[in-house]
Order: sequence, then C-alpha cells, then structure tokens
Amino acid sequence: MELYDIKSSALLMYDGFIQNADSRTKNWLLMSSPVMQSVVIVAYIIFVMSLGPRIMENRKAFDLKGVLVVYNFSVVALSLYMCYEVSRHQQSSHAATTRDVAKGPTLNFAMSGWGTGYSFHCDLIDYSESPQAMRMAATCWLYYFSKFIEMLDTIFFVLRKKNNQVTFLHVYHHSIMPFTWWFGVRFAPGGMGTFHAMLNCVVHVVMYSYYGLTALGPKYQKYLWWKKYLTTIQLIQFVMVTTHISQYFFIRDCSYQFPIFIYIIGLYGLIFLFLFLNFWYHAYTKGKRLPKVLQAQTWAHHSNGVMNGNATHDKDD
Repeated sequence: MELYDIKSSALLMYDGFIQNADSRTKNWLLMSSPVMQSVVIVAYIIFVMSLGPRIMENRKAFDLKGVLVVYNFSVVALSLYMCYEVSRHQQSSHAATTRDVAKGPTLNFAMSGWGTGYSFHCDLIDYSESPQAMRMAATCWLYYFSKFIEMLDTIFFVLRKKNNQVTFLHVYHHSIMPFTWWFGVRFAPGGMGTFHAMLNCVVHVVMYSYYGLTALGPKYQKYLWWKKYLTTIQLIQFVMVTTHISQYFFIRDCSYQFPIFIYIIGLYGLIFLFLFLNFWYHAYTKGKRLPKVLQAQTWAHHSNGVMNGNATHDKDD
C-alpha cells in the first residue's frame, strides 16, 4: 500500500507540474514526457561507459575519417542555421514588438533581438502562437534535438577505441544537456534562457570547424595554428553565460516566467567554468598537454574531438 501511495503522489505531483508546461510543444517529437529521452540518455551512458568498450575490446578500431569529416561539418552547418534562426526570429519579434506596443500596453511582446532588440537583461518568453514566437520555440527544439546528434561524438570515440577520451566531463556534458533542455523546450522556449544556447551554437561553429579540418588529415595542420585558443573560447563562453544569467539576481521586478531555469543555467555555467579551468591549469600551466600544433612533433592522427564538454583537443594522446 505504501508503494502505491508513493506512486500516486508522484503522479499527482507530475500532473501538477506538467500543467504549467507550454502547450505549443507538447505534441512535438520526444516532448510528451521525459521518459523516452531518459531511456535514450541511459542507453547512451551504458554504451559508451561499458557495453561499447566491451564490444570493441577484441575488434579492430573503425576507420571513420570520411564519416568524421561529414559529421563535423554537418554540425557546423546545423549550428550556423540555428544561429540564423534565432537572430532572424529576434529581429522579426522586435519589429512586431514595436508595432504592438504602439497599439497599447495590453499586448505582451516582451522578446526582441539579441542583435537588434533583446536588452540582454530581463527578456521574457513569448508564449503566443505568432510566427516569430513559434519559430523561436521550434529553434529551441532543434537545439535540444541536436544534443542527441552530438552523442555521436562519444560513440565515435568508442568505435575508434579512443576510450581515454571518454572522460567524466565529456559524458556528463552530453548527458545533462539534452535532459535539462527537455524542460527548457517544454516550459521556457525563449527569453533570456536562450542566450547560452545561441552562444553555444557560435562556439560550436568554431569547435566543429576545427575538428572537421583535423579529420581531413596532416596536410591541413598548417591551418590549425588557432588550436591553442579553443579552450580559451570555451572558458569565455562559460564566463559570458554565468555573467549574463547572474544579472537576474540584481534586476528589480524581473518577471521571467520560470526562475528555476535561471538557477540551472547559472549552476551549469559555474560547474563547467570550474571544470575547464581545472583542465586549463593541468594542460597549459603545468604543461601536461601542450598543443601539438605548437610543437615540432610528428602529426598524430587528429580526428573527431570532444567538441563541447571535453577540452582535450589532442585526440590521439
């Protein structure tokens, strides 16, 4: 009876919780409940941490050079598209906001463009079904779904028997991002909570471009002088994310609809800032992993890297 009561209470709590969700996204792929995505994430963790390495233990590593080239530059294209969609939405939303404010204060278009209208302070979520608001919600879902695509980063490591690259930082990042973003798309697809996603897409353009070039082979080594800046770019990303979201605590009367996401994003930024600083200290200050592109060493087989969530850029150490 106690187990039944616990189950009933949990279901009631979930029903009450989900009532506050955005009705526009409830019928989208993977959005009906967090169960299916949780199954995918657990399967991913089991495969990359245990099952995959055991399957590959007595097998020859796969040669995925061509696959990695296509994969990395495809992620670059996807990231560019998401940046464009967010920017385009925000510009259109800003124009709509200007028109609707002129009509009267009862219309609630709070969002505007990161480049042309967003205040970079307290930017609210537009829950309307206007084309601009729906485009923003769709872009948030696409960003969420891209996190599952990026799980291929780790799967490629396993298939190529690069198990030393399957670090806690890497797996943690690729697991926590889709899980938390389900709630973002289901409850808050827009507003100030999307800043870190847009910034992350920009960083992905740089990161995956680098890994796409490394996958092309040694002849492109001379174009990779900027490798040493990759970890710095990621550190700047987390500093900017943490700084931007922390403004919420200093802004008076900010009526952002789901403050819980402010805490989640802030915690995420701080955790990864700490983890990347730790990597930076051991890799560059103590010199344990100086970039090969800066050394007169033989070119190692650079290939698909950690991209995001793992600052180890030397793939074959």
